[in-house]
Amino acid sequence: MPNKTVRVRFAPSPTGPLHMGGVRTALYNYLFAKKHNGTFIIRIEDTDQTRFVEGAQDYIMDAMNWCGIMPSEGPGIGGEFGPYVQSERKEMYKPYAEKLIANEKAYYAFDTAEELDAMREQSKQMGMPNWQYNSVTRASLRNSITLPQSEVAQLLLDGTPYVIRMKMPRNVDIRFHDIIRGWVVVNTNNLDDKVLFKSDGMPTYHLANIVDDHTMEISHVIRGEEWLPSAPLHVMLYEAFGWECPLFAHLPLLLKPDGNGKLSKRDGDRLGFPVFPTNWTTAEGELYSGYREKGYHPGAFINMLALLGWNPGTTQELFNLDELVEAFSLERVSKSGAKFDPDKTLWFQQQYLRSQSDESLAEELKILLPSITQNNNELSIICGLMKERATFVKDIHTDGHYLFERPSEIDQESISKKWKDNTSSLLLGWESKLSQLEAFDASTIEKEFKSYLEENAVGIGAVLLPFRLVVTGVGAGPGMFDISAYLGQKEVVERMQIGLEIIQKQLNEK
Repeated sequence: MPNKTVRVRFAPSPTGPLHMGGVRTALYNYLFAKKHNGTFIIRIEDTDQTRFVEGAQDYIMDAMNWCGIMPSEGPGIGGEFGPYVQSERKEMYKPYAEKLIANEKAYYAFDTAEELDAMREQSKQMGMPNWQYNSVTRASLRNSITLPQSEVAQLLLDGTPYVIRMKMPRNVDIRFHDIIRGWVVVNTNNLDDKVLFKSDGMPTYHLANIVDDHTMEISHVIRGEEWLPSAPLHVMLYEAFGWECPLFAHLPLLLKPDGNGKLSKRDGDRLGFPVFPTNWTTAEGELYSGYREKGYHPGAFINMLALLGWNPGTTQELFNLDELVEAFSLERVSKSGAKFDPDKTLWFQQQYLRSQSDESLAEELKILLPSITQNNNELSIICGLMKERATFVKDIHTDGHYLFERPSEIDQESISKKWKDNTSSLLLGWESKLSQLEAFDASTIEKEFKSYLEENAVGIGAVLLPFRLVVTGVGAGPGMFDISAYLGQKEVVERMQIGLEIIQKQLNEK
């Protein structure tokens, strides 16, 4: 249990749709906050205006709402620490950057983009391709460290474009503890003087991130592994401001299912599964499919995501959201990447569907297919019959079409395999028995069926599959006695009569 008030944030950039890796980051933040009676915040980090995508912020909020992991503070939600969109906080960042300059932790850099490009090209020609603006190279560049103070003042007065860079010390070990990865040590000689404030008047991610986390009183920073290389700079910034550093936890990557490397949206397109929680359409009209529109339940999607990189320490795999909150701990998050398995995702969906009540599935089916004529009680019975064989709610109707209307054709392959010379006569006898039953429930039908097999000295396969074919038109499905009880005596007998006529016609035409 953390010994400080827990406040965590999910901080996506509105540069496109929310990838399932981002949803997992949001989920882990949500679970951690709920586990420790803390606060879960969403903050939109839009400092990079060049990559802003219209509609992305609305998409993020809608996706999180579908997943059931809405924050308690954020844009459109409110809270005491707003605004929760960085571009709306623009005016507050520069004073912090100037404070770093005043404390000699940062400096003005007046180098133009052309000058820096020339420096990189010269370095490449000298056999040093990875040139950096750092504690060594800054001494030969145009900045407030190398230029006379009077010249710096005049440049600022003249409105000369500049950036503000972090003054990274030379040969200092930066140490911090990551809840997932343990102690991390990085020497400053391996780091450059990152830009903190850009010439367009906007902070970079690094400065805005630190200022926002501090002013919003964030206790734990739970984010993806891709931000681990930035963590030493962030630790140095906290030290430079004299602020207490939050605790860090860097989550493992989600890996593609058929090899190494980070799961990307292109992998989903290539392998035929979604990588986004909901549908996303680009400005060019290109559609990327989402789990919601594919028919997944949010509970199944969240359950699957939670176990990609975390395990409860038990064999339990199926959790609802409350159970995930209770079981979750950052200490059980893996350091290594988690390979995504689309087949396992389907399994979670199957398990989730089977756990739903017949009545709730009937409601979903009615919403999905409003043209269905069956009443709620009939739909509930159908859902009870079909849900053990279905993956998605729509499968109940697609695979169990014969429960909604009489089949218009009978599976020819099954007829060819199972129809014998005596099959028609056996079915006629069985139809006669069924038509005389006074009770037509599943147990009575089953009892009568066993008796009929004994009377005719035949095995179950001689009658049951042909019976299924003439009633349903297909060779597999739920138990035939349950199907018959639902359809009713009159409907079953009529279907048998019509089915036998169709099959006999097909056999005569061969």
